[in-house]
Amino acid sequence: MIRTLIIDDEMKSQATLHKLLEKYCTGIEIVGFAHNVKSGVESINELNPDLVFLDISMPDGNGFEVLQKVKSRDFEVVFTTAFNDYAIKAFQFSALHYLLKPINYIELQAAVERYKENHKDLDLNEKIQVLFDSLNNQNKKIVLPTSNGLKVVEIEKIVYCRADGSYTHFYFLDEDSIMVSKALSNFEELLPSDMFCRVHNKHLINLNFVDNYVKGRGGKVVLENKEEIEISEGRKAEFLKRLKNIADFLPDSKK
Repeated sequence: MIRTLIIDDEMKSQATLHKLLEKYCTGIEIVGFAHNVKSGVESINELNPDLVFLDISMPDGNGFEVLQKVKSRDFEVVFTTAFNDYAIKAFQFSALHYLLKPINYIELQAAVERYKENHKDLDLNEKIQVLFDSLNNQNKKIVLPTSNGLKVVEIEKIVYCRADGSYTHFYFLDEDSIMVSKALSNFEELLPSDMFCRVHNKHLINLNFVDNYVKGRGGKVVLENKEEIEISEGRKAEFLKRLKNIADFLPDSKK
């Protein structure tokens, strides 16, 4: 059984989630409830749950403080929130699970199934660090879900991304490529726009790895790993504008 703790300041939300878990999710044992940061920290320390459903907004703080104050993070967490706010992007960077209220039972089932499949793939501490960095606008890493588990990647080391249907391939200079079962559009929205540029329906490139640009109707770009990528005619102007913006920040070699 999955020892499960629910932390939420609203009794109605606690009861609703409890009922949904009992009705739609197998293998769940509810071991306790908490209603604020203080009782949440105490409950985690005392009950040693496997899985924690953690509300973000609480009277004496927020769910992130709970994770900072517990003695050990030997559990998985699913955040719950009524607001589609700034934190959502941080969750996507860290591969931490979240559910928007009112909670949909199908999404709840999916969250529990992801726990069953992936809860040993990556230490929670690593995901939490990525989360906190993102919340502090220091997006240095992203957690990518792969067929073998979860992989922490330094964003600045991504050379380019290639679309393959509903999958995305990530390429690096000195590391093996990584395939992720998410569409490229997800990462176009997620990765920093001052670093990455969509140059084709199939390609999102890191402008810092551009070696040279070859003129043409759309032209093509040669990256530092010698990969040549076509630029669609409709995206050419934006690419050249973005490339010039980066070049303007480079030191003048003639000085």
